[in-house]
Amino acid sequence: MADTEDLDELLRAMASPHRRAILEQVWSRERGAGELAQHLGLAPASVSEHLKVLRKSRLVDLRVDGSYRLYRARPERLRELRHLLAQAFPDPGDTASSDTASSDTASSDTASR
Repeated sequence: MADTEDLDELLRAMASPHRRAILEQVWSRERGAGELAQHLGLAPASVSEHLKVLRKSRLVDLRVDGSYRLYRARPERLRELRHLLAQAFPDPGDTASSDTASSDTASSDTASR
């Protein structure tokens, strides 16, 4: 259940094109909210709200350096997202997944008899 809730939270955070654009901008280096707003052509308040969602879902980290608030992506969270998606939607061509699904179906068939 916790995995499902985590997947839902990550997918909601990634659903916005603006949040994905912000994530792309902070992927390779730290950036401030003002810089993000200017680069993306968004209002500073809008960027702040998007950053709040990204921080809550732990897709970005905040580092305070004096009066600067700098944001950076957390690549490990995207790895977690890929893992959660693979668990929820296994590749039908994956023989290990197919074998597990077949044995689950066989067990269900036997139990229902």
